[in-house]
Amino acid sequence: MKTGGQLIVEALVANGVKRVSCVPGESYLAVLDALYDTEIDVVVCRQEGGAAMIADAWGRLTGEPGICMVTRGPGATNASAGLHVARQDSIPLILFVGQVQRDAREREAFQEIEYRRAFTEIAKWVGEIDDPARIPEFVTRAFAMATSGRPGPVVLTLPEDMLTESAEAPAARPYQPVESHPGASQIDQLAALLAEARRPLAILGGTRWTAESVAGFQRFAERWHLPVGCSFRRQMLFDHLHPMYAGDVGIGINPALATEIKGADLLLLIGGRFSEMPSSGYTLVDVPYPKQTLVHVHPDPSELGRVYRPYLAIAASPRDFVAALGTVSPATEPGWSARTAALHDSYLRWSTPPETGPGDVRMGPIMNWIEANTAPDTIFANGAGNYATWLHRFHRFRGYGTQAAPASGTMGYGLPAAVAAKHLHPDREVICFAGDGCFLMHGQEFATAIRYGLPIIVLVINNGIYGTIRMHQEREYPGRVSATDLTNPDFAALARAYGGHGEIVERTEEFADAFLRARASGKPAIIEIKLDPEAITPTRTLSEIRNG
Repeated sequence: MKTGGQLIVEALVANGVKRVSCVPGESYLAVLDALYDTEIDVVVCRQEGGAAMIADAWGRLTGEPGICMVTRGPGATNASAGLHVARQDSIPLILFVGQVQRDAREREAFQEIEYRRAFTEIAKWVGEIDDPARIPEFVTRAFAMATSGRPGPVVLTLPEDMLTESAEAPAARPYQPVESHPGASQIDQLAALLAEARRPLAILGGTRWTAESVAGFQRFAERWHLPVGCSFRRQMLFDHLHPMYAGDVGIGINPALATEIKGADLLLLIGGRFSEMPSSGYTLVDVPYPKQTLVHVHPDPSELGRVYRPYLAIAASPRDFVAALGTVSPATEPGWSARTAALHDSYLRWSTPPETGPGDVRMGPIMNWIEANTAPDTIFANGAGNYATWLHRFHRFRGYGTQAAPASGTMGYGLPAAVAAKHLHPDREVICFAGDGCFLMHGQEFATAIRYGLPIIVLVINNGIYGTIRMHQEREYPGRVSATDLTNPDFAALARAYGGHGEIVERTEEFADAFLRARASGKPAIIEIKLDPEAITPTRTLSEIRNG
């Protein structure tokens, strides 16, 4: 006989869980007690949204479900921000939520929420375990749901009294993700389409990739001289300095690449859904009937034809699809090699940052210094805001597992993601980009980095405003500033108050030494970069936007 709390933890161990993020709560004390006797790392966070985003980043970088535990009511609703990221970004995550005792259900007891109603829209499945004997069944299903088809978040709620009740239950077993494979005839048809094409282009996105499948697709692209783009915030799926790389397909796309996508005669969408942001508001590919011959590869059949009607739909994970491409080679030299080279040259020009700009700090030279002074395996994390343009447009990602960024456009994500990345890869440098508004949404997780000795480097790009909103505001309602100004702390002093390293950069030439001191400190560090609000984008000032 084992308690529900012990059975939960036994199931986690059986499924290979190595780490759990949490904010503790009295509603699941029995689980916390059972964790005491295991080797699972328990990362104690300062807010449930940050805890869920840490779990999301673990899932994003490993392909295995990130595990998060929170208490009922406010704990669960705080965590919903991380659930939303995992849902929109197709990241495997399992959220365990403490729940009120069973005999108090449906009375609006203290902090009670009916989670099956509350979270259905942002989770793949929401279940509540009323009988401890069924814990192995529910947990096995949770792992299967989170990882199979289109990955995503699952919520399991745990009544407090169920966790202390003892029961006989079968020994938990490890989950097996459900794989989907392309048919041989589909691969033959794809090869025929490529052989007939004149202007093909591939766009990689989504999840369920591995380092091996990324390398495998690169070899496929080399054989066919195929130009390859990466979907919004999935840039780690192709080496940006590879001659086949055409650029990122997302917000602020290179106009030359957008023109090529619209004019392609064969378009391969592999792994992703090509939703609003990568499709430039559904303008690059017509809905529902594309002008391009569309080959859409996705692990979940329900996503194929959901928005775009493909000419060829292949239900397969990127890993298995790429494996099937191993023997697909052109019979003759493809005729589009010059076009592929031109697209790569266009990308290199587009991704070269400007040296000038308003104010005493210019981000272009800073980005050039970062490119020259960080290793190819450095992991970059960020949340959302105009500041992220400097990273997404001008950093050249070199390999898989180097990016943790929310395709859902969620502010506050970068710092928790950096904490998660450094926990996973203590031997690699982790750099977080954050705006001043973005950082303070989950800035308290800097304390988590301090507690666990995770020397991340956080670049807080401080322009004193909610920059993206101000940009839109000045365009739509010029000169009528409302609700976008910010009053900020001294971020460097804040880092030191937590026990970390703090720097302030007020001139471009100060950045290099500040970064090197932060790196040498061996502590979690914040470098506050004082950016002129006029430098709202790499190419247009705030005044230019205001004045049309």
